[in-house]
Amino acid sequence: MHRPEVRNALRANTLCELATIMRDPGEARVIVLTGGDRVFSAGADLREIEDLRASGRVEENPRVAYWSDIRTRDVPLIAAVNGYALGGGSELAMHADIIIAGESARFGQPEIDVGLIPGAGGTQLLTQAVGKSVAMTMVLAGEFLDAARALQAGLVAEVVPDLETLDRAMDIARSIAAKSPLAVRRARAAIERAFEVPLSEGLALEREAFNEMFATEDLAEGIAAFLEKRKPLFEGR
Repeated sequence: MHRPEVRNALRANTLCELATIMRDPGEARVIVLTGGDRVFSAGADLREIEDLRASGRVEENPRVAYWSDIRTRDVPLIAAVNGYALGGGSELAMHADIIIAGESARFGQPEIDVGLIPGAGGTQLLTQAVGKSVAMTMVLAGEFLDAARALQAGLVAEVVPDLETLDRAMDIARSIAAKSPLAVRRARAAIERAFEVPLSEGLALEREAFNEMFATEDLAEGIAAFLEKRKPLFEGR
C-alpha cells in the first residue's frame, strides 16, 4: 500500500483492489502486504464512514464482501508492519497468517473514540490473538500496543528493526513458497479451523487432510528428494 497522503487509509476502492488480488493471486504462492515506513494503515477513511452513516444504507456496505474475500483467500498472507496499524489497518494486519512487526509498530482499535466499534474483526480476531483483557483495553479504552507488547501478547510473530521488517517477511514468504502448495493450503486451513471447532473435530479434520496428502505427487517428490539428498521441486499436484 502506498498512499502516504492519506496514511494508507482503507477506502472502499483500496479494499476492493486488495480483495481482487486475494481472489486471484495468479501463480503467487504467498502474498506479502506492507505499507510505508511510518504507517502501515491508519484505518478507514472517516469521510467515507460519514457518507455511509448519512446515507442510512449501512447494510449495503460493499466493504463487507471485500473483507470476506481477503479473509477467505487460498494463499498465505504475511503482513510486514512498520508504524501505525490502526482500526481497519490493525484488522487488515490481523487477517494475515503471520505478522512481522518493526520496532516502530503500533497496533490499535481507536474506533471507540469516534463513537464506533471495530467492524472487520477487531473484536473477534484481536480477542483470539491477545485474550479478553488486552482486547478489552484496546477496544474499550482505545489504547495502543507497541511492538514489544504485541509480541508479548501473541499478536505478532516477531519484532525486528524497522529496516529489516520487509526483508524478514520476504524471507518467510520464500520459505513457504518453496514448500508443497497443497500441504501449505491444507495445513493453513487446519490451523484456521482450530479457532472454530471443538478439539475432537479439529483433530479429525487434521487427520483427514493428512491422509489426503498420500495421494499427491508432492508427497512422493518430497520423500524422493529427502532420500536423494536434494531440494524438492513441488508442483502442487
